[in-house]
Parts: sequence; C-alpha cells; structure tokens
Amino acid sequence: MKTYRFKAIRANQAAGHDVFCFAAAPTDVLAFSEIERVGRQDNGELRGFQRHQIAPHIKEIRDYLKRDDALLPNAVIVAFLGNATVHDQGEGIVEVTITVHDDQPRPGFVVDGQQRLTALSGLSKANFQVFVSALICKDYNELRQQFVLINNTRPLPKTLIYELLPTVEGLPERFTSRKLAARLVDRLNFRPNSVLHGEIRQHTNPQGILSDTAMQKIVMNSTSDGAIRHLIKEDNFEELAFELLNSFFKALIEVFGNEWVGMSPKTSRLRHGAGLVAMGFVMELLYSAEIENCDTTYQKFVIGLTELKPYTAWTSGTWHLSDADQRAWNGIQNTPSDIDILSNFLVRSLKRSLRRLNRSAA
Repeated sequence: MKTYRFKAIRANQAAGHDVFCFAAAPTDVLAFSEIERVGRQDNGELRGFQRHQIAPHIKEIRDYLKRDDALLPNAVIVAFLGNATVHDQGEGIVEVTITVHDDQPRPGFVVDGQQRLTALSGLSKANFQVFVSALICKDYNELRQQFVLINNTRPLPKTLIYELLPTVEGLPERFTSRKLAARLVDRLNFRPNSVLHGEIRQHTNPQGILSDTAMQKIVMNSTSDGAIRHLIKEDNFEELAFELLNSFFKALIEVFGNEWVGMSPKTSRLRHGAGLVAMGFVMELLYSAEIENCDTTYQKFVIGLTELKPYTAWTSGTWHLSDADQRAWNGIQNTPSDIDILSNFLVRSLKRSLRRLNRSAA
C-alpha cells in the first residue's frame, strides 16, 4: 500500500461534491490513476471511456516538453472512486490523501489530459509538476458522465487559431509550417493594395467569401515546391511572395471577371475551395513557363489564364475532365480527390495550349 498526500485548493460547487486542485509529479499521477481506454468486454459490454493514444499528438507534446522553457498550465482532470479523502484545513485549503492498494485497481481515472500524461511519462524532467483538477464521484456512472460533459466542449475555431499563428512564437511544427501561409493570407486580406482586400473569410472578417484554409493551402503548396520556395532565399521574400500572389489574382479577376465578381462558392467554382487550390497549381505552371513577349509576371499570368479560359466551366456548362469523367459545372467538390482531378486537368490543358501558343509565335 502507498499513500500520497497533497495540499489542495477546494472550490465550492455542487453540494455533496468535492472539487479541488493540486500540483503533482506526472509519475505520481500515473501511480494513483488509470487511463482506462474504451473497449468491449468478452460479453460485448462497453468498458472504459478514453480514446486510444494518438501517436503524432503525443510526439508533438513530448517534443515541446523537452524544452527547458516548456510550460503546461492546463490541468489534467482526474476523478476518484474511493480511496481519496479530503480534510479541511480552513480558508479553502484541504489536505488530500490518496491510498493505492497493491491488490486493488488504482482509485483515480484520468478524465482529460491522457495524451499530456503519456507524453510526460516518456520524459525524465526533475521537479516538473502538472496541475491536477480532481473530483470525487459516487459511482462509475457519474465518472463516465463527467467524462462526456468535460470532453464535449466546443473547440476553438480553426479560423481563429490560424489567424493567431502569425503573432505566436515557439509553437509545434504543425503550426509553424502554416505560419508563413497565415501571414501572407493576412496581407492579402487586409492590405489596401491587395486585390483580395476583405475577400477572405477569417475569424475577424466573417463576411469574407473565400476560404482562408484554401488560400493558405495555395501558399503552403507553393512554399513546399513552387514559386514561393524559390523566393525564400531573398531577404524580402514575404513581400515578393505577396506581390506574386496579388499579381496572379489580379490577372485572374481580369480574365475571369464574370465568374469572379459578385460570385460565391455556390455560384462559381472559381471562388470555391477546390477551384482556388487548383488554380494555385496553375499559378505555379505559369510562373515557371516560358511565354514569348512577356515583360512582367503579371502579363504572363494574363496570357496564360486567357489560354486556359476555354477549358473551364466555373459557373455553367460541363467539365470535360477526361473521356470517362464529364461533370456539370458544380459537380466539382471540395475533396482531395476532386481537387487533384481538377488541378491535373487544368495544368494538362494549359500545358497543351501554351505549347501551341509558343509554336505559333516561333
């Protein structure tokens, strides 16, 4: 048998329930509490409630916690079924005593924070503690009820998270890889000299029409293996990247004005997430293409998009994607497969047209 004692702060909440908070080493939390994963018993009855481990998420947390400046202010939530007593010390302070018997299950159950605890279990950080918000439940049904209620909160909107990225340092890789894209989309949306000024839907611009995630995808694709990647070696590459994107959309609006101006994603697939991401690949092709008598990138964009226009069906007609794939103009959906199909079709069609254009100019 082992006993753990902690000084804790108790909150006055529902009558007859003890709710308190204390700091503890992760190894201690794992010693007096279970992470009971959801599954089925041999008779088919449901047991447990926690989702299974998410390895990439755990690795991300662990990579962050390895840092000397790592902080983890959000508490792990543990519910106890027996073997935990609270002794009042006055003025909201209590002493919590947790008893773990060798021949019995651990008395605590992790209700929230299992990925954080699992990440910490693989680290050896001396004197690192986590906050534990704890409650004592009368039975297993109340325990599972608390799990559902606590984990049914509404997550932060992705639009808000992505909009905050440019202002935050030291985030995990999955955020920092999107950070440049978020900064450039901000410029496109809020700079007065941008042709997309106010057009992109963000948390602070809910009246926008264009998907911020689709616009960020254009930037991320270009940064990974496209024009923006070539610009990164320049000191002012962000400004150059903004000018590139702004020039492309300026040319797009000039050539496809009727399919763009006053349209929404429902009335024009050019303003739709699938159309935007696909046109990003068109931008990449035109940026690297050789076109006769073009003095500026903007002129190249206008000429190339004019060549592409006859193959498109943004607001009416039929997409002739292949011999076996003919679709109504609004049959393109915002799915990875449809985006790939549309992107490949537009790039193939434009390449053929540019070859004919260059042959006639020779």
